Amino acid sequence: MLIDSVLVIDDEPDMQLALTHALKKNGCQVQCANNGMDGLKKFKSQKFGLVITDMRMPKMSGMQVLQNIRAVSSHVPVIMMTAYGSVNNAVTAIKSGASDYLQKPFSLETLTETIQKISEADLVSKHVPDHHPDTLSAIQEKQIITRDPAMLDTLSTARRIAGSEATILILGENGTGKELLAAFIHQESHRKRGPFVAINCAALQETLAESELFGHERGAFTGAFNRKEGRFELADQGTLLLDEVSELTLNLQAKILRVLQEREVDRVGGQQPRPIDVRIIAISNKDLFKAVRENRFREDLFYRLNVLPLTLPPLRDRKKDIPLLVKFFLKKYSLINNCNMIEAAPETLECMAAHTWPGNIRELENVVERAVLIGNGDTMLPEHLNFIHTQETTPAVKTHPTSTTIKEMEMALILDTLKACHDNRTRAAEYLGISIRTLRNRLREYGIPRQPGGGSLNP
Repeated sequence: MLIDSVLVIDDEPDMQLALTHALKKNGCQVQCANNGMDGLKKFKSQKFGLVITDMRMPKMSGMQVLQNIRAVSSHVPVIMMTAYGSVNNAVTAIKSGASDYLQKPFSLETLTETIQKISEADLVSKHVPDHHPDTLSAIQEKQIITRDPAMLDTLSTARRIAGSEATILILGENGTGKELLAAFIHQESHRKRGPFVAINCAALQETLAESELFGHERGAFTGAFNRKEGRFELADQGTLLLDEVSELTLNLQAKILRVLQEREVDRVGGQQPRPIDVRIIAISNKDLFKAVRENRFREDLFYRLNVLPLTLPPLRDRKKDIPLLVKFFLKKYSLINNCNMIEAAPETLECMAAHTWPGNIRELENVVERAVLIGNGDTMLPEHLNFIHTQETTPAVKTHPTSTTIKEMEMALILDTLKACHDNRTRAAEYLGISIRTLRNRLREYGIPRQPGGGSLNP
């Protein structure tokens, strides 16, 4: 059990005694309070890894205790207990920020299992300070949810190297949580009070890429009416995340390499370089070794970025995490949509375990959100998931007469693939085996207008 200090709030001495005995047996230090007001005083004056509170108490109810705790801290887990349990009470407690819900009487095994799930699953919230001003629960914050040994080992390594100044390269498939891991590293580093700036390299427009990254001076080019700081300068004293770094042009790769070497940037139109103090984290879902061999990625930049590599496993290799993730997303989307779906049936989890999850955690989150929206009960059932059994394959495209030119066939193939992907350019590029930049260039040649906002749609 990872939690070492617990605050028990209950007006029944026998329950206090039983919980104290059970928790100490699991290696926890325990303090008790006879009512909610005393419990809050202790919570505000000391640090606890977990709060267990009764729902019905004199002077102050458990729900009031929970609301007051959430006003002080959004990340300390709270378990609610009641002898008057119901699904409605459970949903109310979860929506107010409870981590879990126990109905009296419960066994020692149930208590231990509940605490174990909380301590292993809620590893870290993204950008959650100790005194968060909001009363939103941690369930609404982005978290790394896992009990998979390989993933826990990766997190342990990430925590150890977070304090260094070395550049980190995070690899993994789409939807595995690479940006979340980058935020975790930033939060664990001494730069956590500094900015965390992310930029999607695939979405950079070639004509404005240098200005976006390095900034520009007033009058540097047509339309440059004011001086602008680039992303490197905005991330000064903090962390800069280069997402989809494999999509950078060779020209930009050379300029970023110089920034990493010299620790200074040249604004477009500037007269002298400006020093920066930035920690770089790069992300890629592509094989950078292959890109280097094919001369699409600079070898010297690759070795600059690959100082501390971390690889996130796909969800198909983390099947034990599926129940944890399902529970987390059920709570999240039930809260957002004011629904009562708070659990998944065993047969539902079996169906989900059999799926290969090509979209990884992002796909699973979408599946759960859809189930919450189309379901009309408190349980997620297999019929809510009937579409996940159809594995994603390369979209079928039409055949074309042999009399067409190669360019016409290429255009038809790209347009048919886009149509099959519902105009999702990122996914279409993956199916076609080309970069999003190449796809964008081809569409420009064909005279296909850009999507609203100028960027690619995320899957």
